[in-house]
Amino acid sequence: MGNLLKVLTCTDLEQEPNFFLDFENAQPTEAERETWKEVDVVLKDALGILDELQAYKGAGQEIREAIQNPSDEALQDQAWAAVVPLVGKLKTFYEFSQRLEAALHSLLRALTSETYNDPTQHLEREQALAKQFAEILHFTLRFDELKMTNPAIQNDFSYYRRTLSRMRINNVPAEGENEVNNELANRISLFYADATPMLKSLSDGTTKFVSENKNLPIENTTDVLSTMASVCKVMLETPEYRSRFSSEETFSFCLRVMVGVIILYDYVHPVGAFAKSSKIDMKGCIKVLRDQPPNSVEGLLNALREWRMNFRSFPPSILHKYEFSSKTSKSSPEHPHLSDLPEPGPAEPVSAQPCLTSHAFFTPAVSSTHANTPPTY
Repeated sequence: MGNLLKVLTCTDLEQEPNFFLDFENAQPTEAERETWKEVDVVLKDALGILDELQAYKGAGQEIREAIQNPSDEALQDQAWAAVVPLVGKLKTFYEFSQRLEAALHSLLRALTSETYNDPTQHLEREQALAKQFAEILHFTLRFDELKMTNPAIQNDFSYYRRTLSRMRINNVPAEGENEVNNELANRISLFYADATPMLKSLSDGTTKFVSENKNLPIENTTDVLSTMASVCKVMLETPEYRSRFSSEETFSFCLRVMVGVIILYDYVHPVGAFAKSSKIDMKGCIKVLRDQPPNSVEGLLNALREWRMNFRSFPPSILHKYEFSSKTSKSSPEHPHLSDLPEPGPAEPVSAQPCLTSHAFFTPAVSSTHANTPPTY
């Protein structure tokens, strides 16, 4: 059995995979090792990325003084000198999103290969890779939380681009242009313009993986996502499995991974996670969330609601009437819960962008006292 206790084998769509996925102690098998090492290098750097982002203070004071005193060259120079190294950091974060996408592709190739017959077998027998996939989702949510609560990021980059443009017009040498040229600046600007840039990058990366592997049925990818969501749900609602978590931190990790993979599935699947034909038990997932203390999951419920409002089509009359409530609220005709919603309308084009408006989507990580808990980033 190793790190996995399998209770039953799921072959029917109506049944859920029911097993324990060890997010704390899973180690790579020999068959997994090559892919695991490749992804592990990226995940190790992820810790540093989040440390730098959390410490990002911005150049707000210098920029304000420069704008308020446009004729003071000394203040202009000070603002520019403060912004250039910060833009270098923002460039590093953007480039890391591309590395993360490559790591995601490596994991998806392994988890959708013909090595095993179905996604349940993949996740059962390649638990170390499944754990890395979960860690990528966890990192993504943590990164976007920090970005959404730090307006200095977009302010700094906007000032950089405006100043760089002015320097070009005036034929003034721009020391920082070698760091981020105009073409790269445009791409970085689009990246940070999204409310949740890492989640958008991860979603686009998954779609790209599907489009680049035309010989691979899309179901191979979406079934891995739906199975991961189902495994998380079953572990969260099964006392026997929950007792195996060494800390509440792992429980929170599992909740966030479940929500993240639901959103990813909804983005990639032609009809989405909320359709009747979805292989994710959305009623069950929402119930798991609603059964938790309201202050710990309200943001996750809001995230699902905001995603549906902005990416898939629900009748406006329905959207205004329902709420994703916690266990302290009851469904009513005026305020039905998610489980009461009708079938959604047709999917919007995949280019439609979600807009998660509340940073409450994310739950800040808690310092761990357990050496074997999953990374909190």
